[in-house]
Amino acid sequence: MKSSVAALALVCAMASSAAVAQTMALGVSAGTPGVGVQASAKISELIVLRGAVDGMSLSRDETYSDIDYDGKAKLLTGGVFADLHPGGGAFLVSGGAYFGQRKINLSARPTASVDIGGQVFTPAQIGRLDGEAKLSDLQPFLGVGFDTTFVGDRTWGFRALAGVSFSKAPDVKLAASGGTLSNDANFQARLRAEETQARDDAKDFKYFPVVQVGLTRRF
Repeated sequence: MKSSVAALALVCAMASSAAVAQTMALGVSAGTPGVGVQASAKISELIVLRGAVDGMSLSRDETYSDIDYDGKAKLLTGGVFADLHPGGGAFLVSGGAYFGQRKINLSARPTASVDIGGQVFTPAQIGRLDGEAKLSDLQPFLGVGFDTTFVGDRTWGFRALAGVSFSKAPDVKLAASGGTLSNDANFQARLRAEETQARDDAKDFKYFPVVQVGLTRRF
């Protein structure tokens, strides 16, 4: 993902400037954003700049409106952050933004009649249902944490971070294919009504929790 690579390139470029950066570090991490790598540059006693790339995919079954969906979550993000270390210690307050992909793909083939948008349809009429719920491509982030990377003269450091990234209400889309009514105007109208309801139900998921731990090596 070009934007994710650009995030790391930006921080690495800043770290390589002798006029700006005092020291730098590379690290690996794991947490709710996925498994990732990061580059850090200490530019003063109080401020560290970070660039990161994180990603993972996982499968999870979801039931919505009595329909059993096979779900696949896909996360691939880049991020740029500034960590403020009050007093120059390990405690930090972090702000920045993630950008990239955080979405869930859903698919189902109902085996019994189900209600879609206020009307009951049979499996033959419905065919296959496919859905997607997607967070914003750009998500501001705020968090707090603990990072020993640039504390003392140690080579290796440990970092832990907890916070939240903020998205607009998830964008939800539903589509049907392979059913006898897949292209029927009334069925499509019911499907749009179901989509609207799903979008309204998903609005509380615009806050993405970030919990992450990692190891760093200073250079």
